[in-house]
Amino acid sequence: MNEAPSPSGETRDGPLLDVQGLVTEFEVSQGLFARPARLRAVNHVDLTLEPGETLGIVGESGCGKSTLGRSIMRLIEPTEGRILWQGRSLTELTDEQMRLARRDMQIIFQDPIASLDPRMTVGQIIAEPLTVFEKGLSRAERTARVVETMDAVGLAPEMINRFPHEFSGGQAQRIGIARAIVTRPRLVVCDEPVSALDVSIQAQIVTLLKRLQEEFNLAYLFISHDLSIVRLISDRILVLYLGQVVEIGDEDAVFDNPAHPYTQALLAAAPIPDPVIARQRQSHPLIGDPPSPLDPPPGCVFSSRCPHVHDACRKAQPDLRTAPTGQKAACVLVDETSVPKLPEGQ
Repeated sequence: MNEAPSPSGETRDGPLLDVQGLVTEFEVSQGLFARPARLRAVNHVDLTLEPGETLGIVGESGCGKSTLGRSIMRLIEPTEGRILWQGRSLTELTDEQMRLARRDMQIIFQDPIASLDPRMTVGQIIAEPLTVFEKGLSRAERTARVVETMDAVGLAPEMINRFPHEFSGGQAQRIGIARAIVTRPRLVVCDEPVSALDVSIQAQIVTLLKRLQEEFNLAYLFISHDLSIVRLISDRILVLYLGQVVEIGDEDAVFDNPAHPYTQALLAAAPIPDPVIARQRQSHPLIGDPPSPLDPPPGCVFSSRCPHVHDACRKAQPDLRTAPTGQKAACVLVDETSVPKLPEGQ
């Protein structure tokens, strides 16, 4: 196991991040006189993250990806579970302790323009975390760090006094990345960081993130619905459906030999840029619409759309089981010797 220093300076055994049984619920109004319902957006999620590793989190819109990332940082307060950061429980920290702990945990947001204050210059935006977490820096030292970080993300130093509206979407996201890494954190939550960008710019940003990861030994939670982007950057993959982990494992195993029917359907539905291959591929659309998280199906959360569903699937949510290629999937048909496959033309 890796050893990582805790915020107090101690050395602890274990992963950088260890999430255990995380649950996040919201109250949803049912009408003027009705009792509010409880919507479970994240449902008993377990995950670990090692220093310098990228865990890709994928799933359809509304599956709980962003809520999971923000719950881990306690930007949204989780309802249950433990979040161990370098062996220290984040859920037991006071608000002030949590604020200081975020020096090592930063986030990149989906909308690069909306995430930047239009009244602040680029230099002020990037320097803001330093004014919070490194108050001992002089103005000259702070400016030097900002310029160094701008150079690291591909922004010219002469841009330091410009405002966000003067930049393209890709440049604005570089500003957001600079703001996230200026404190030299250990973890960055990348919440759909390229989904609002053109395809060519997406590739540039992903390449930048990979270079920064190597340079600063960053760990990423990379949240996206774009499977091709996730595969390009991730070491391991976590697949969410209705707030639950249905598959988790090494990137090669999950993409080349998906074990859960939901993962198989996601990969089969992903667009292929080669038109010849795309025409030859069998279509595997998902059956029906995702159920409401306010009224999930009994048993397996995927049972209402699964081509392999049978009576056992409707009785209880399956535990994660080890597939032949090493990843774990929450499907009763998965064991160490066999994996269900979608029927042809399904």
